[in-house]
Amino acid sequence: MAWLFRILSALVVMVVICGVALLMLPGDRIAQVAVDQIRAQTGRDVVLRGQTTVSYYPVLGVSTGAVEIANADWSEAGPMLVADSLKLGVDLMSLIGGDVRITGLEMVNPQVVLEIGRDGRANWELGVDGVAPSGQPSGVSTALALSLDRALITGGRVQFTDHASGARHQVDDLSLDLRWPQYRGAAQLALAARPQGAGLISLTGEIGNLAALIEGEGTTANLEAQANGGTLGYDGGFAMPLDLDGRLSVNLTDTGAFLAALGLPGVDLPPGLGRQASATADLRLTPAMDLSLRRLALTLDQNSLDGAVDVALGQDVPMVNATLSSGLIDLSTATASQDAGGTGGSGVADAGWSQAPIDASALGLFNGRIDLTATGLRVAGLSFADASLTITVDRSRAVVALNRLSGYSGGMSGQVVANNRNGLSVGGSLRATSVEMESLLNDLAGIDRFTGKADTDLEFLSSGNSLHAIMNGLSGKGSLSMARGTIKGIDLDSLMREGLATGGTTVFDSLSASYTMENGNLFNSDLLLRLPVISASGEGRIGLGARDIDYLFTPRTASADSGGGVVIPVRIRGPWADPRIWPDMEKAIDLNLKAEKEQARQAVEDKIRDELNLPTNEGQSLEDAAKEKLETEILKGLGRLLR
Repeated sequence: MAWLFRILSALVVMVVICGVALLMLPGDRIAQVAVDQIRAQTGRDVVLRGQTTVSYYPVLGVSTGAVEIANADWSEAGPMLVADSLKLGVDLMSLIGGDVRITGLEMVNPQVVLEIGRDGRANWELGVDGVAPSGQPSGVSTALALSLDRALITGGRVQFTDHASGARHQVDDLSLDLRWPQYRGAAQLALAARPQGAGLISLTGEIGNLAALIEGEGTTANLEAQANGGTLGYDGGFAMPLDLDGRLSVNLTDTGAFLAALGLPGVDLPPGLGRQASATADLRLTPAMDLSLRRLALTLDQNSLDGAVDVALGQDVPMVNATLSSGLIDLSTATASQDAGGTGGSGVADAGWSQAPIDASALGLFNGRIDLTATGLRVAGLSFADASLTITVDRSRAVVALNRLSGYSGGMSGQVVANNRNGLSVGGSLRATSVEMESLLNDLAGIDRFTGKADTDLEFLSSGNSLHAIMNGLSGKGSLSMARGTIKGIDLDSLMREGLATGGTTVFDSLSASYTMENGNLFNSDLLLRLPVISASGEGRIGLGARDIDYLFTPRTASADSGGGVVIPVRIRGPWADPRIWPDMEKAIDLNLKAEKEQARQAVEDKIRDELNLPTNEGQSLEDAAKEKLETEILKGLGRLLR
């Protein structure tokens, strides 16, 4: 910062005085000269403690004990700068030749306090004649041009407080190795620091003209920041307050570790969304912390995207607006990691849903909108082509609008919502048109018994911190309609015509059903399946959470409706991976003998009426007629007894 280099200038002046006029003075007297010079340059009181020593050749230098520089008069935070020791050396022969070349500057354990008052004043604005506030040009050239062979700062700490906003930040373990051989030339630096709540971050590189930066002008910089898990590189224009216009490069081998090093611990991105990431882009960052990225090339694990991004970093939660395009986006590993430990060789359908916790904290990393187009999309076991999505995020609630989504020989539209404001919940409304059911159900649930194209609507809602909890908590409703298709595993036509309960395939002309969902179960009671000479109704339960089925098909021939055919219900029961399908003969007997039972019952009633001479009154049951007859006969008997 500029005030620090003004202090350095004062020390250099002091060293020059030492070499020219004060060679015979003791160190304490020279120290007092230094104090007077720093006070004149900064307007702040300075205290030097401990012994001050002076060397004369070949390096003209001063070494002090503890150093203390006062804060602004309005501050209550104590000294602005405290250090255990300070050493400064100037090349004597260069000084004799009229140049000031600092051979070394060393400061041990400096503690710096930076503040912004409620009225906007900064404690580093020195406020003396001829000295401009930090970061602003003074309008005149620097009176003392320096060169610095090497500066070393170790064990530093910087505290920053904004009394207007209440913001407080602290950086520990600060170290600096600076080489600045020409005042208006390039400076090489190696900086390391540990921001509060973060890991150690290092910054290395070159600043094209450090003097221009100190004087509030722009320059160039080629810098690389390193932290646990990755690196950031920048090459381009550089000014203070932070103003960048150049080329950015990013290489993160472990994004979670890198974010933790930046003070954002606990971020566990799903595979495919950037556990490893790399990027290049034209970067523009303004002093208001508005970031824009153009010509962006981004790789998130196996996925590559191009486009433009704008980020408002000055807000509590960054605001992101992005337009991105991609080839195939593969997010299948994101959901596969949730299924880990729950499947065997037969895939998703032969075991329970994963109970591993879902980390949805990434929903709170930013707010904003992302428009995304892709030539392909794989997610949750499903594969699509030609996708156009709009993703909006607001306070940990993300809405994915399916503007266009082609797949399974059809198309889909709707939206999906993930809300992590108070625990994770998911929901949505989807519509699919002319989708091929065989491939869709096989990808979704491992079911390959149905073929044909379908139109379907779905509304769903669930919550939970694992895939198991979400699937077992599903609620909602939907409908399904299909034209011609097949059901593998049973031939209803053969069963109904010939009574053969064999395998085979049922070919149907149409299928329709509606359903509701509750607690992870899908309930249906109005399935209607039509074959050329057979129809079938259906009702039952499909366990979306338990991944099982208990369903009854009731097929009937066309003649069964007029009493001339048979009805043979088919029961489907068991896990999705291997359900048992068999004719329910008990139900078949009940249904097929219903007419015979009714005829036998009517014959018995007629016989009883004849034997008991019961009247036949319309709407009166046999039981009521017999009861009435019995009461009448009892009254008659009692009457005769009393007489």
